[in-house]
Amino acid sequence: MSLELQGVSQVVDGQQHIAPTDLVLEKGTMNVLLGPTSSGKTSLMRLMAGLDRPSTGRIFSSGRDVTNEPVQARNVAMVYQEFINYPGMTVFDNIASPLRLKGQSRKEVDRAVRSTAEMLKLTPVLQRKPLALSGGQQQRCALARALVKKAALVLLDEPLANLDYKLREELRVEIPRIFEQAGSIFVYATTEPEEALLLGGNTATLWEGQVTQFGPTLSVYRKPQTLTTAQVFSDPPMNFIQGKKAGDSLSLNGGASLGLRKQSAALSDATYTLGFRAHHIKLQQHEVSQPGSPPLHLQCTLVASEVTGSETFLHLRYGETTWVAVASGTHVMTQGKQVDIWLDGAHLYLFDLTGCLVACGDNAV
Repeated sequence: MSLELQGVSQVVDGQQHIAPTDLVLEKGTMNVLLGPTSSGKTSLMRLMAGLDRPSTGRIFSSGRDVTNEPVQARNVAMVYQEFINYPGMTVFDNIASPLRLKGQSRKEVDRAVRSTAEMLKLTPVLQRKPLALSGGQQQRCALARALVKKAALVLLDEPLANLDYKLREELRVEIPRIFEQAGSIFVYATTEPEEALLLGGNTATLWEGQVTQFGPTLSVYRKPQTLTTAQVFSDPPMNFIQGKKAGDSLSLNGGASLGLRKQSAALSDATYTLGFRAHHIKLQQHEVSQPGSPPLHLQCTLVASEVTGSETFLHLRYGETTWVAVASGTHVMTQGKQVDIWLDGAHLYLFDLTGCLVACGDNAV
C-alpha cells in the first residue's frame, strides 16, 4: 500500500490550517510528523485517516482515490495522546475488539491479544477494566488495540507522551519493527526532535500548517533546507546570528570574523544568517576537531545557567544576540561571567535572507 497526498489543504472558517501539501508515504515505512504544538500535525493526520475532508486536493491509497471515502471504509488505526478505551470492557476485550469485528476465531484472537499484551507489559492486567489502571497502562491498552489490528495505515498522535521514560524508550524501538514487519504505513506525530531521530525512517517537519521538508530523518536533520526547518528540528531551537559577507570572510554582528571556503566563498557579497545547534557549542577547544581549519572562537557573557543533571543549559549573550548552549556534565558559573566557546565548521549552517540554506558543514567555513 502507498498513501499519496496531492495538493491537499484544509481551510476552516476562512483560516488555513494546512497549506497545499504533496506527500507520498510507502508501504512498510516509518514517517514522523515533527513540529511544535498547533503546527498542523493532528489536522494532517485526520485528513490522512478520512476523519476530515480536504478543502482542495486528492488523497490516493495504492492509486485509488479515497478522498471522499469515510474512515470506516479505510483500513486505518489511530491512537491519540489522550487514551480512548471502552470503560465497560476488560483490557483483554478492549484489545480484542477490532479482531472480533473482523470475525477472527477465538484461538486467533487469544494468541494475538496475549502476544501484544506481553510486548506492552499488560499481561498482569488483562482482566481489569481501564478505569482500574494507571494512566500509562490505559495508554498502553489503547496502543495495543491499534497494534493488534494490523491496519494498512497506522496514525499515532504523540502516543507515548503519558508513558514513563523506560517504557517510552522500549516502545520507540519496538513499534517501528512491528509495523515494518506488518507492512503498514506508520505515521507518528511528535513535538520532540530527539524522538524523531530515535524513530528513524522519514520525517516531515511542519510549521504553521506547512510541510517545510520531507525525507530520510537523518538527511533532514543534517541538512535542513530552510531556516524554519532548522528551528523545528533542533532542541533547543538552533542558534542564529547575522553577518555580512565580503570576499572570503563573514563578519558577524557581534564583531568576530570567520573565513569562508569552497561554495561559501563563491556566494554573492550580502548579509547571511549563520546557524548552529546548542549541542555543537563547545567550552573547550580540544573538544572541537576540524582538520585543516581552526574552530571559530567567540567570547560570550553568561546570562543564566540551568543544571538538569547530566547536562547544563547555558544562556549566552554575544553582542545583541542570545544563544543557548548544552554542555555535558555540571557547570556552575556566575551570571555575567565571560565564557569562551568554540564552534566546529563541520556543524555550521549558512542561510540567505529568504531563509534558504546556501551552505553547510565543510562547505560553510
